[in-house]
Amino acid sequence: MSPEFWHARWQRNEIGFHEEKIHVYLQEFWSHVHLPKGQQVLVPLCGKSNDMLWLLEQGYPILGVELSPIAVAAFFQDNQLSPRQFQRGSFTCWEQEDVQILGGDFFALTPSDTSTVTGVYDRASLIALPEEMRKRYATHLISLLPQGTKMLLITLEYPSQEMTGPPFSVGETEVKRLYQDHFTIQHFATKEALSEAPSLKARGVTKLTESAYLLEKQ
Repeated sequence: MSPEFWHARWQRNEIGFHEEKIHVYLQEFWSHVHLPKGQQVLVPLCGKSNDMLWLLEQGYPILGVELSPIAVAAFFQDNQLSPRQFQRGSFTCWEQEDVQILGGDFFALTPSDTSTVTGVYDRASLIALPEEMRKRYATHLISLLPQGTKMLLITLEYPSQEMTGPPFSVGETEVKRLYQDHFTIQHFATKEALSEAPSLKARGVTKLTESAYLLEKQ
């Protein structure tokens, strides 16, 4: 998707992908990631996700990356936070204590930006992108992460002919194709998810599952 697509979605407040509640898989499986408290977690394409607050409360500094300044501003405003802003390369950095969000293009990140990252939380990044962009995204993410980095990845899968994303359908075969050359991959769980996604059901989806994986970079 083009940057203009996401800017327009936020400008029109068409953000059905945003969840107010903390994701169940995050709460259930984060402890299995075995990341020591105090280690920085990268949240790519973070929007204004409240999952970042949950991770912060568990003791993990956050590095978010988000294209839309509307989303970044909303995250801090909604949570009564008053960040300082400054320029960091091509990014506008919003920072308060252990929360730092880089406003700008994920693909402009460099390894120096993520040198202190040891964890990644991807709930709605990979599935937000069409197939060719997913390949580019995964390749770039791999280039950014130090060896040993652990990632909790959450995906959705549905009959792809039933709907044009986002969110896009990403199955285990694709997860392995994108990441297995650089990560060990552990499949945590898969559950039925259509009953919790009425908006996707209304778009014609008849079957939907949600899966969680642990990836560790080799």
